Amino acid sequence: MRRRHRKCYIYSPSVRWSNRALDEVNLMALIYHLAPASRWRSWPEGQPYLPAEYAAEGFIHCTAGDELMLKVANRFYRATPGDFVLLVLDPARLTARLEWEPSPDDLAPLFPHIYGPIDRAAIVEARQVSRAADGTFQGW
Repeated sequence: MRRRHRKCYIYSPSVRWSNRALDEVNLMALIYHLAPASRWRSWPEGQPYLPAEYAAEGFIHCTAGDELMLKVANRFYRATPGDFVLLVLDPARLTARLEWEPSPDDLAPLFPHIYGPIDRAAIVEARQVSRAADGTFQGW
């Protein structure tokens, strides 16, 4: 296992984490990725999923926990029009590397980032996201 200051690495299918990460975040069994519904629905069914931002950022942003997901959605995507889906992911089914990394903001100490495509087998559910008329995310 590689160790770097303030990073927790999780490799699928065996999960490993640092003591610091355990102190900073309650690791959830499932993680979430918020995706534009139109991109998700038009993605080829047999292909692993990649968000449009992956090419520029080199990883896929994810979140753990319902309450935190709502905070993230409303902070970063409230002004983005359109429907969204919440992809519910089982980290043990990912073939790409999953890393819990420090957050540059005050939302959470660590966030899960996937360094590769999301395998279809790792997507256990796609939930329709509910939004208010002003764009506020309300749940799924």
